[in-house]
Amino acid sequence: MPTRLNLQHISVALRRTGWIRFWLQAILGVVVISILLFNNIGNRLTANSDRVLGLGPGLSLTTLSFIVLLYSLWQGRLIIAKGRALNSVSRPSKKETINLIKNGLVSDLLGLLFAALGYQALSGSLFIQASLQIPGFFSSNPASNFQGVSLAGYPITSIEMLSVLSNTQVLFAHLLGLLLTLWLLKRVYNSA
Repeated sequence: MPTRLNLQHISVALRRTGWIRFWLQAILGVVVISILLFNNIGNRLTANSDRVLGLGPGLSLTTLSFIVLLYSLWQGRLIIAKGRALNSVSRPSKKETINLIKNGLVSDLLGLLFAALGYQALSGSLFIQASLQIPGFFSSNPASNFQGVSLAGYPITSIEMLSVLSNTQVLFAHLLGLLLTLWLLKRVYNSA
């Protein structure tokens, strides 16, 4: 049975780490959604938006990872609430606290998986687009994709690079959440 002083230390650790996790992931989540919205609007405004070579799967996986990040934010708020409840008379059990932290751990791992797959899809399609470039922008023998749209002479645009940036930001948010959650899990397990 943990002592009262030990429970107070765990309570402070849960609250402080929960808040740090929440705000880091929230700030990175705002950056991700801003970039995804800008990317969506920017692609609609560009004249050659039909030439984008398969960024859809990568952006879809990035969006899925962002949705998992929203769930992870909710888990962070629950961890903060558990930390507050540890100081009250009706405190939660160690098993409940560990299960909550494990849920946060699983959500961050799932988000990392989606972000890593999205990163591979984005970088793969941008690599193909870059490898189809012909030295000199104007060529008489342009390469074309399966829809017959010429890909030669179209350099990788900043909007396409923003897609990679949004994926990197959501991946970093899940990585930070994973590290903080693992530290919390270790702290709660060592409290006995």
